[in-house]
Amino acid sequence: MPLKEVELRFASEFNQSVSAHLSRSGIAVWIQMLEAEKSLHKIKCRMDCKDISAETLYDVLHDIEYRKKWDTNVIETFDIGKLTVNADVGYYAWKCPKPLKNRDVITLRSWLPMGSDYIIMNYSVKHPKYPPRKDMVRAVSIQTGYLIQGKGAKNCSLTYLAQVDPRGSLPKWVVNKSSQFLAPKAMKKMYKACVKYPDWKQKHNPHFKPWLYPEQNSLASLALSDLSIQHADSLENIDESSLPETKEDRGEGSDEDSVN
Repeated sequence: MPLKEVELRFASEFNQSVSAHLSRSGIAVWIQMLEAEKSLHKIKCRMDCKDISAETLYDVLHDIEYRKKWDTNVIETFDIGKLTVNADVGYYAWKCPKPLKNRDVITLRSWLPMGSDYIIMNYSVKHPKYPPRKDMVRAVSIQTGYLIQGKGAKNCSLTYLAQVDPRGSLPKWVVNKSSQFLAPKAMKKMYKACVKYPDWKQKHNPHFKPWLYPEQNSLASLALSDLSIQHADSLENIDESSLPETKEDRGEGSDEDSVN
């Protein structure tokens, strides 16, 4: 399917209703259970970002070096190669609540500016040089992304939509914690990162924004024929449904983060 068609089809998903709505700290969260026995669900979060421009939020979501500073869940992330001026392939590994195994993913990501709005979306692919690791569980992004909507010069809204197969049967407390605590906390952390980004960027290669200026992109070109869609059924499926939540991971901790 052409990337443009995928992007437009994905954009329509943001407007579809998802059940089980809740609100926490001014952030709306919707959860829809799709396959409970496989812990497969769809989550959508929405947050209004005051005093943050849509352009700044777009930069923060793209800037991989900055993500390593503010995203405390990241274990490792890097770009693998580019397909077009607005599509690339990358690797992302993240921490899961203990005692679950950590997850990683290879995704094809594309982005599309639409006037004062922006969309970034991704889905899982297989790359021959990056097979599943023994120390990680390879998850599958069925469709994941962000919709940024500009609301004047210094305000915007952010909608996050994710349908991810974690490859395994997860405990119910993980799904509940993801929707009630982890997703809103991640959105708040992202907002704080946006507030600090202009000052940080001024000290760290301020003119380097390859997502805006394709001529700055030095990634090796990839052929679409080198990739294939990552189907969940071809990956190991593990059963972690009986694992209890650890005491040290039970508290939600502070939302404070340091970006220098």
